[in-house]
Amino acid sequence: MQQLEAALVRTDKKQSDVKKALDNATEQRKAFLAAEDRPSDEKILATVTMMFYNDIDKNQHPIGFYENIKSRFGSLDDEATYKAWAKSVFDNTMILDSAKWNAFIASPDAVTLQNDPAFAYASAFIKNYTLKYLKSRTDFLSKNAELDRAYLKGIMEMNPAMVKKMYPDANFSMRVSYGNVKSYNPRDAVHYDYITTSKGILEKYVAGDYEFDFPEKAIDMIRKKDFGQYKDKLKNDLVTGFITTNDITGGNSGSPVIDGNGNLIGLAFDGNYEALSHKIAFDKDLNRTICVDVRFVLWCIDKLGGAGNIIKELKLVR
Repeated sequence: MQQLEAALVRTDKKQSDVKKALDNATEQRKAFLAAEDRPSDEKILATVTMMFYNDIDKNQHPIGFYENIKSRFGSLDDEATYKAWAKSVFDNTMILDSAKWNAFIASPDAVTLQNDPAFAYASAFIKNYTLKYLKSRTDFLSKNAELDRAYLKGIMEMNPAMVKKMYPDANFSMRVSYGNVKSYNPRDAVHYDYITTSKGILEKYVAGDYEFDFPEKAIDMIRKKDFGQYKDKLKNDLVTGFITTNDITGGNSGSPVIDGNGNLIGLAFDGNYEALSHKIAFDKDLNRTICVDVRFVLWCIDKLGGAGNIIKELKLVR
């Protein structure tokens, strides 16, 4: 939407730029509506806006934004004010009204866009950040990068032997780390096995729950133990995940986990609870990387998804 506003307010406005921005905004709107949950989003909007007013220094507020809410909806100390304002935003924005949206894209103009309550809300905070804080952040990042280079240079000069053992950065570079599939004991009398199975899916399954729902077809197949060639013979079950002694950081999710023979055995996607401090210090006894087992991936593709043609293109090693 910011791109669309910029295209509409330009003095040398080009219709090609406006059309491109309109098409982009329409696609973004379509994606938003596909995942929209109005009751939840309306509550979130009201709550977050009230929290910002109460918790953030008033000097950091968008100029005029809260004064406008007060003049139209009531006291800024009253939760009902924010609920009424949020409802008004959702009731009146063209983002949720196809008739208004179609009329706008048929004859787009900056005033209509800027008066839209949802756009006005987002724009107020974006412009507040851009005008007050963007330069400070840019300056900080630039200075921080400069100091990072000086610091690293000093470390390397202070201890040349350490250079060969330095921990690599996973961002924008390839990184290979080594570890073992291994269980662990996080505290007294507690033991976590190194694998999980489909039995755990059934134990956690709650139909319709945001976190623990699962496709009905998959639940039925698991109950029937319809695992095909992907069943683990020792467990007599489908292994869904495993943990390793590798480290993991942001950006590693989806990284291939390869055994000593070069075979893909899983995909890394998370770290365990006890390893939340790993960015400060790696604990060899508690740090674990959580991986989805490749047999579960293959089962989802083949048995659940019915895409056996993909399986035929692969070399499965047992």
